[in-house]
Order: sequence, then C-alpha cells, then structure tokens
Amino acid sequence: MMKSKASAAPFAVWMALFTVIPLGIVLWFAFTDDNGSFTLSNLSSIVEYAGTFGISIALGGIATILCLVLAFPIAYTISRSQGRMQQTMVMIIMLPMWMNFLLRTYAWMSLLENNGFINQFLRLIGVLPAGHSVELINTGGAVVLGMVYNFLPFMILPLYSVMAKIDNSIIEAAQDLGSNTLQVFGKVVLPLSIPGMLSGITMVFVPAVSTFVITKLLGGSKTLMIGDTIETMFIGQGANYHVGATLSLVLMVMILVCMAVTGMVDKGEGDDLA
Repeated sequence: MMKSKASAAPFAVWMALFTVIPLGIVLWFAFTDDNGSFTLSNLSSIVEYAGTFGISIALGGIATILCLVLAFPIAYTISRSQGRMQQTMVMIIMLPMWMNFLLRTYAWMSLLENNGFINQFLRLIGVLPAGHSVELINTGGAVVLGMVYNFLPFMILPLYSVMAKIDNSIIEAAQDLGSNTLQVFGKVVLPLSIPGMLSGITMVFVPAVSTFVITKLLGGSKTLMIGDTIETMFIGQGANYHVGATLSLVLMVMILVCMAVTGMVDKGEGDDLA
C-alpha cells in the first residue's frame, strides 16, 4: 500500500503543478473583477464572442472531416503493407512532425502568398496574366489547409494502429462469402476502425478549434478564431485577463464535452462489437 502511494506521488505532484494550480488560476480570473471581487459579469461578455466560437467550430470541424477523408485510405494502405514498406510509410507520415510547427506553417505562407510559388507558377504557364494573382492566403481556406497539413498525422496514426490489428483472414472471409469491395469496407473495415476514427477526431478537432498560430500566419486579420481572441486578451494594451480566462474556460468546457461525446460513442461501439 505504501509502495503504491509512493509511486503515485510524482504523478500527484505533476497534476498539482501543471493542472490543478493553473486551472485554479483560470477559475480565479474568470470569476473575479479587477478588484478581486466575485462576479459573473465576465460570463455575460461571452455572448459578444459567439460568432468567433461559431467560426472556430466550423473551421475546426471542416478540417477534421477533411483529415478523416484523407487519412482513411492512407491508413488502410499502410496497414495492409508488409514489413519494411510499412515502416517506411509510417516514417514518411511522421517526418513533417519532426520539423518545427512554425516552420511548417511559414512554408505554406511562401507557397500561398501573392508572389508565392503557386501564383508564380500559374503566371508562368499562362493561367494568370502578368501582375495578377489569386488570393490564396489570408482566407478561411488557407487556414483549413494549414490545419489539415499540420494535424493530418494525428488522424492517420490512430487509424493505422487500429487497422493494423484487423486480421487479413477476416477480410478474406468476407470476400469468400460473396462481399464486394464496398461491402467489405462498410461491414468489416469501417466498424472495426471506429475506435481509431474517434481517437483521431478528438486529436485533430481539439487543437484545430483552439489554434491561433495557423490563423495568424495564414488567415491574417480576415479569419479570427477563438484562439486568436484569447491571445489578444493576454497580450498588448487591450489585455483583459478576466475575459481571457473566461473564454479559455468556455473553450475548455467545449473540448471536454467533445471528448466525452466521442468517449461515449466509442464505448457504445465497443459494447456492440463485443
């Protein structure tokens, strides 16, 4: 008993320092005013940012759906590969993650800006007249593109880890019973991949809906998400720690609800498969 308590002590200290205390500070600022008095006025100010929350959820949801659509065939292809080929493909997926997040996003800036590679190439091949450009950067599409590029591995890897456990004999048995490719996918591969899908959705949606670096670099001032708004509440002359903490608290509750829903769905699917 004493050994178990001793082994849990480092975790308890870690939780206290990096979870409980920071959360307590956020709660303090969210429910107090400049004088330190208890107030609920900060919560009423959240209504002003309902549109920003809506944009964040919409763009984060679109990015998550695109990641799922792109990741599913990639993960399935990797899971059905053999030996060294499978290891090589996994390494290629993980390779961009070894590069700094900011550098990856700055790279997309050089591709999408008005004098970037894409517009220069379009002018070179005659699609665009000289001096003209397509507005690719500082748009919602650019933000979604940046999210998909940066967070796609977080969708692929959970799907791959689940799909790799699907025995080929199960797929072969379905084919022997007369199932075509679409039926095998819908009745065998898809149901067995649901745990990986739910994990991937959570791992992509949570950072996507709260990101602020991608929107700042690729969205400019035209696309403002809740992460950008929270950042402005803690930096600059217009800083307001109390409203910023309240926005952070609301965002955290939204994320926890999302995780709880995916967890309930995952548990229900697990019971059905059992």
